[in-house]
Amino acid sequence: MSDLKVAFVASRAPAAQKGLVRLSERYGGVSPRQADVIVALGGDGFVLETLHRYKDTDTPVYGMNRGTVGFLMNEYRESVLLKRLMVAERVILYPLRMKATQSSGRVREAHAINEVSLLRQTRQAAKVRISIDDVVRIKELVCDGVIVATPAGSTAYNLSAHGPIVPMGADVLALTPISAFRPRRWRGALLPRRSSIRFDIQDGAKRPVSAVADHEEVRNVVRVEVHEDLDHRFCLLYDPEHNFEERILNEQFTP
Repeated sequence: MSDLKVAFVASRAPAAQKGLVRLSERYGGVSPRQADVIVALGGDGFVLETLHRYKDTDTPVYGMNRGTVGFLMNEYRESVLLKRLMVAERVILYPLRMKATQSSGRVREAHAINEVSLLRQTRQAAKVRISIDDVVRIKELVCDGVIVATPAGSTAYNLSAHGPIVPMGADVLALTPISAFRPRRWRGALLPRRSSIRFDIQDGAKRPVSAVADHEEVRNVVRVEVHEDLDHRFCLLYDPEHNFEERILNEQFTP
């Protein structure tokens, strides 16, 4: 057990910084790129940032909640941490790959563990054409935005936009509009996870749109392509009693 190399990282929140000091003093630690496990102290946003920051290392991340919601996190406890890490269960997440083309012609790519969101940049609603596997499904969605969410991200922004909660084993993605004006009654769709999704921005000069992959924003996009990337994966660790899949299921019965 003592051979396990652990790195501690923390958000800027005072509670996270305090935990970083206490855990480092108690357990020592190595740099994240030398570690067998990265322990991330903060909230859900910070654990996503940690996964992105060290995605090239393939190192599993164990989050401990020092934030607000902590849906992706384990309970913060300082005792028996090494034992908890040794028995933790792995959850493998395959991200979305976003390819965004800007009005300048520049192409930007990014990964999203939770969701890819298209958002209007001004007071005027966005106009978006949506194609699935090269078939146009909606000629013009007039909206504040639209989201493509993974099962892991379905309880985040997607849920706030009244999208469906997707169980981890469902093999689908959630496509959810944000304040759709036309078609007014369209509430979104569930898509096979292997789908290729394309958004073409209509009248982008007058109605500019941003695309966001988790925390990475690309402004003034004219086309955004999204698909699941099976060539990359992220690993989260959870205490056996946490049961991430059960937690997502329970969200569907929470008042």
